[in-house]
Amino acid sequence: MLAWVRFVVSAWKNVVPEVLMLSDAKIRAAKPRDKAYKLTDARRLFLLVSPSGSKLWRWNYSYGGKQKTLAFGPYPQVSLATARVKRDEASVQLSEGHDPAILKKLKIAQNLEAARWTFERVAREWHENFKSQWAIVHAADIIRSFERDVFPEIGKLPIAQLTPPLILAVLRRIETRGAIETAKRIRQRISAVFVYGIAEGIVQSDPAEKLGAVLKPLRKGRQPAITDLVLLRKMIIAAEEDYARPITRLALRLLALTAVRPSELRGAEWSEFEDLNGSEPLWRIPAARMKGGLDRKEELDGDHLVPITPQALAVLRALWPLSGGGRLLFPNNRHPRRPMSENAIGYLLNRAGYHGRHVPHGFRAAFSTIMNEWAERNGKGHDRKIIDLMLAHVPMGKVEGAYNRAAYMQRRRELALIWAEKLSKGLPDPVVLLERSSKPVGEHSRRRLPAPVDADFQFPVHQYAA
Repeated sequence: MLAWVRFVVSAWKNVVPEVLMLSDAKIRAAKPRDKAYKLTDARRLFLLVSPSGSKLWRWNYSYGGKQKTLAFGPYPQVSLATARVKRDEASVQLSEGHDPAILKKLKIAQNLEAARWTFERVAREWHENFKSQWAIVHAADIIRSFERDVFPEIGKLPIAQLTPPLILAVLRRIETRGAIETAKRIRQRISAVFVYGIAEGIVQSDPAEKLGAVLKPLRKGRQPAITDLVLLRKMIIAAEEDYARPITRLALRLLALTAVRPSELRGAEWSEFEDLNGSEPLWRIPAARMKGGLDRKEELDGDHLVPITPQALAVLRALWPLSGGGRLLFPNNRHPRRPMSENAIGYLLNRAGYHGRHVPHGFRAAFSTIMNEWAERNGKGHDRKIIDLMLAHVPMGKVEGAYNRAAYMQRRRELALIWAEKLSKGLPDPVVLLERSSKPVGEHSRRRLPAPVDADFQFPVHQYAA
């Protein structure tokens, strides 16, 4: 008898779901009536069919002694299987003492708040929070790199929804234009934004953290540089004859003559130049714009002093009609208040056929190698430390803040002139660079060249000083 009862109960359990539970066929067959009615499923889940024909999932439950109803969405957008999953999830929440309706409202609010925290919003907040710890130029470079390469791609996306593939796609686009080092630097900055977001409770993880391992490797060893004087002049001539903005050609020439770092050249301001109309013209690069840590950038008397030779002065005179009306020597083509692109000179060298053979930073190695060899041949071995000083190198054993950066200025002027004369042999006058086209032009081009300055032109004195 007992066995028979067990058999009946088991059979009833197998039959009841087929009789009472809904199926997609039953739901599709349900037609609207004059009044709304329910199609019930198991465990208090039901489908409300309205007179308009809409079919809405609902689930009845009891919480705190009150009967409540939770909506799961319309059919068929929410399928039968999905509605059952939602019911089961809500049942678990209910068993843990939570009101599923309250949790649903909280989740919606959290999602809305997360959508407001876009990557650009978090990045700008991170930048604002930390910029006081950076040099002004460095802080500006960071936000420009985001505005140029990151914000247009992922800036409007919620930061919590960004994934490694999305970020990697941004970095790959930077790599494809040959800016390998820039891609690595931007990955680090993106990662720093996520670390800030984690600390603020905005995101849970950093999807950019591991991407450095899959980016293209930097060229090992020294950056490529041509250190033979004849070949170096040949390269400058080839690059200056290629299509480029006149400002880019003049920037290349001034970079070669002064051997400063490319970043220091890009950010050069007219107010940094002294005595351009006198006998000892000088470029005073503020310590805040120099390479180094915060201590270096805040160092008293830490400005880097660059003697201006007649050849460099000729570049400045040629440049004046192009940018003398603004703050920067080499402004960006589309954004005059921003420096020229960090890749402009490098691209010019690449187009001239010197990709992998010489980079903008290579002029420093060229100056050091050629001038040290000259000093050695001419019994001027003591000039080595002066050449290092001209490159803003601090000798080993010296303390940054205690080092006299204005030392040996007379000898530095002499060495700068020797270098300029060697380098400029066979190069055209800088004014000629203004006449060359930035792109192929037709026979009847409307291009108008800026008028060069007069022979008696005088540079305004600190016209753009802050």
